[in-house]
Amino acid sequence: MNDQGTAAEPAAAFAVPEAVAALGEQGAPGDPAPAGGRGAALAPVALVVAGGLSVQFGAAVAVLLMPKAGALGVVTLRLAAAALVLLVVCRPKLRGHSRADWGTVLAFGVAMGGMNTLFYQAADRIPLGAAVTLEVLGPLALSVFASRRLVNVVWAALALGGVVLLSGGGFDRLDPVGAAFALGAGAMWAAYIIFSARTGRRFPQADGLALAMVVAAALSLPLGIMESGSKLLVPSTLGLGAAVALLSSVLPYTLELMALRRLPAPTFAILMSLEPAIAAMAGFLILDQALSTTDALAIALVIGASMGAVRSQVRGVGKR
Repeated sequence: MNDQGTAAEPAAAFAVPEAVAALGEQGAPGDPAPAGGRGAALAPVALVVAGGLSVQFGAAVAVLLMPKAGALGVVTLRLAAAALVLLVVCRPKLRGHSRADWGTVLAFGVAMGGMNTLFYQAADRIPLGAAVTLEVLGPLALSVFASRRLVNVVWAALALGGVVLLSGGGFDRLDPVGAAFALGAGAMWAAYIIFSARTGRRFPQADGLALAMVVAAALSLPLGIMESGSKLLVPSTLGLGAAVALLSSVLPYTLELMALRRLPAPTFAILMSLEPAIAAMAGFLILDQALSTTDALAIALVIGASMGAVRSQVRGVGKR
């Protein structure tokens, strides 16, 4: 969950916030990757993959925590812990920002909170791989609509075919409520991308991200308390919640920040479109959520569509 600079905002639809990417770009502004052979070239790719593994295995741990804290309680623990860490690390300045700046960071926080809340509601009802596959349709749709290229209609149709396969002809196989939550999370992910870009332009470093995380945590807090109450204060629950925050937010942002210093944004976006496959693997290994052959093919179709849409978007930008 996991946005980086220039190549095309919508094309880099599967990335960390631009505010974080801006930090990474400072290390080597436009410089080529340092020499070091194949190992040096593959290092940032390995960091991105490690970030994706961290996010999705963190989501699997969150599913294990849900019987103790509830889906809304898990969201609250994750966002609150991540907000605390980011506030300590970033120490964002509160003065000197306009009303428009605060409106942007508020919208970013709402999108972030909504995305997490809806996704965990989905993961509580349907397999993790299916939830991420449906969620990724939001960024994919954003990339397709923003590109204005006919070829992306093909990618959209391919993704739709994958969704039809995943649903088995009807979302009742998946649980229609869970599928609806996952699609809603995808819509909020698209909004998250848009407002993360705007926040990155208005706030220095990762200040906007830290402030938005506080907004998201504050919005989720009443919901988590209503659902779980004092269960959120159980030491073991707090510990697992902190682990989810580290795995799903803090660690992947750090790894991706390091990768973005040497990895082009388009390559990063394509790697991030592998998230559904990583989620399916995490669901299988940790949650014992086995995939049928049809489900695996459906996820592969959505991944292929995501990669194709990103690549065609980048080529379109390069020709302008």
